[in-house]
Amino acid sequence: MKKFFLGFAVVSLLIAGVLSYFASGDPDGLDKTVEDTGIAEHAQEHPFAGSTFADYALGGDDKFTGLAGVLGVLVVLAVSFGLFWLLRKKSAVR
Repeated sequence: MKKFFLGFAVVSLLIAGVLSYFASGDPDGLDKTVEDTGIAEHAQEHPFAGSTFADYALGGDDKFTGLAGVLGVLVVLAVSFGLFWLLRKKSAVR
């Protein structure tokens, strides 16, 4: 089971760190529809728009997209591991 989770973590980090540079910068279907219908004119920035990880990059710089992805995966893995550790069923003391 440990090999599975280690493999999962490695593959996740590779996808986030390498494949993220090949992602399309073009808007997806929802964004395109919002732009075409004029709804985007009324949009406002969300509170985290100026944060470090905004727009899937570090500090808004596209050169660091992979690093932002790797850090995101590490944060999710750490939070998940912490929650699983806290919420695990403790085995009966023998």
